[in-house]
Amino acid sequence: MRNFRILAAFGLLGAATVANAGVSSTWTLTNDYDFRGNSQSAKDPAIQGSIDYASDGGWYVGAWGSNVDFGPGVDVDLEVDVYTGFAGESESGLGYDVGVVYYTYPDESDFNYLEAYGSISKDWFKGKLWYSNDFGGDSTAGDTSAFYLEANGTFPLPQNFSVLAHVGYSWGDYWDDVFGDKQIDYSLGVGYTVGNFNLALKYVDTDGDVVVRSDAFNNEGRVVFTVATTFPWSKN
Repeated sequence: MRNFRILAAFGLLGAATVANAGVSSTWTLTNDYDFRGNSQSAKDPAIQGSIDYASDGGWYVGAWGSNVDFGPGVDVDLEVDVYTGFAGESESGLGYDVGVVYYTYPDESDFNYLEAYGSISKDWFKGKLWYSNDFGGDSTAGDTSAFYLEANGTFPLPQNFSVLAHVGYSWGDYWDDVFGDKQIDYSLGVGYTVGNFNLALKYVDTDGDVVVRSDAFNNEGRVVFTVATTFPWSKN
């Protein structure tokens, strides 16, 4: 209930600020909070919301929150991420984005950590590289660096449908020494836009020597469904 009130307050703040130029708020409902192939909500539903500001010059800043479940004995129920970066596009249509995100867990700050990212995009393709010098924060012994490289494709189809494809690769000290092995994650699904809502249904799975069968951090094959909308709504 406490974390529901926090997310509700997050939503009220977003509703109060989206009327300002450059400010938006995105809200998502999902049956499973999937993060790079691993469930962050123990395969349970999650409510997620963000508040974002983007300037005309390309600089942006924002905050994003979601309920989480790291399993029995871990008193962590909420994740709040804050981020900032700079994005733009060349005359040829090549997009770029660089920034940092700080993952925070109000219930247990030992899990907090910082990650940097950079991406390029063109038409239907987007590639992105992430790096953290201490993935997992103080919840792991010493500094455990981690890299994540991902490629995403969105292929438009008629009648507001699209094909969604993703593949990612996780490696570094954290994955070798803490998780136990490097990991590939991938997904394939379909998207559909109706009015101001974006729906997505995808199959998510991983490939690696470590298989997490518990609900918390589960990385087995599963189906993930999301419904998202961004405020302010378009008047079209």
